[in-house]
Amino acid sequence: MINIVLFEPEIPGNTGNIMRTCVATNSKLHLIKPLGFSLDEKYIRRSGVNYIDKCDYTVYENLEDFYAKNTGVFYYLTRYGHKPHTSFDYSNRDENIYFMFGKESTGIPAAHLKEHLDHCMRLPMTANVRALNLSNTVAIVVYEALRQQDYNDLLRDEPQDAGHKGANYLENFKD
Repeated sequence: MINIVLFEPEIPGNTGNIMRTCVATNSKLHLIKPLGFSLDEKYIRRSGVNYIDKCDYTVYENLEDFYAKNTGVFYYLTRYGHKPHTSFDYSNRDENIYFMFGKESTGIPAAHLKEHLDHCMRLPMTANVRALNLSNTVAIVVYEALRQQDYNDLLRDEPQDAGHKGANYLENFKD
């Protein structure tokens, strides 16, 4: 299973967007306190649209609480990482994979990252920006893991039902 871990997230819109990504990808979200917002805030609901109630998430008191309750392979996204996210093998569908992202202002504490240097990663980018938006980074990393797993059981075509136009919409489209 793919797991997204947000260490002390600060911006409700980012977390709402990440919740939506988790629902779309069947990923579980882990939130480590303190949170910079309430999960009931309207900003979370706006960015997560109507999908938040479908999001599988757990809130933890701190890092120790999180690690005590989860096992698997842990990866850490940091601008100080030396390996790109594509250099790791996520293909084992039976393995619990955790991608940890730090708070928007300061990231994951350096002391914690130093303990896990072999699993620290960075998205390649120019020197003109410090980092990408948190929710964009989450989506990039999750979809790389899903690509390596052949997208598991995710739909490759839009379903045909209320609110969806179906797999053959473009083929059948008429002006």
